Amino acid sequence: MSGNPPSLMQTLRRALSLDAHFYEYTLNTPRTRRQARTIVLLSALSYGLGNALILLINRAPLWLFLLGVVLVAIAVVAGYYFWTLTIWLIGQQLKRYRLTYSDLLVPIGFAYAPQVLSFLTLIPLLGRPIDLGLAAWTLLTIIVAVRQGLDIHTRWAVAIALIGWIPVQTAIGSVQVLLQVLIEATS
Repeated sequence: MSGNPPSLMQTLRRALSLDAHFYEYTLNTPRTRRQARTIVLLSALSYGLGNALILLINRAPLWLFLLGVVLVAIAVVAGYYFWTLTIWLIGQQLKRYRLTYSDLLVPIGFAYAPQVLSFLTLIPLLGRPIDLGLAAWTLLTIIVAVRQGLDIHTRWAVAIALIGWIPVQTAIGSVQVLLQVLIEATS
């Protein structure tokens, strides 16, 4: 990327567009690492916001409200690091040259861009379909990032991305189920 470095909004737009060149040629610089972390944190905040409304609607006690928002945000951030670690470990077995874990944090962080829209799950009756759509979109962005980052065929990128995606989705879903159980227990 030549000229002025892209703004966070430009980075988000390019990440959301599944632009393969964007994922392949984005350099691992302090600025891109900061932008990737910001996207992941915005995703966690957005996801937490969606769950906050559900907790408010269910009149969860303040302690449960705070616990729920924090747990969901932690699950999203931990999922990012876990998914990146999974991709890196598998990538180490496939590549002739060594990528560092840090090298993957930027493209995988950018691939979390669809999750920034998680606040849209607040829309009545559309929350779950939007959540599923964003999860699928994130999976697609991760596949592109893995394919470009590891320089592998798409079928391998799909397999590698799915290996991390399933536990991440399970963990986030488990947190949501736990919160629902706690809401019912405190009602």
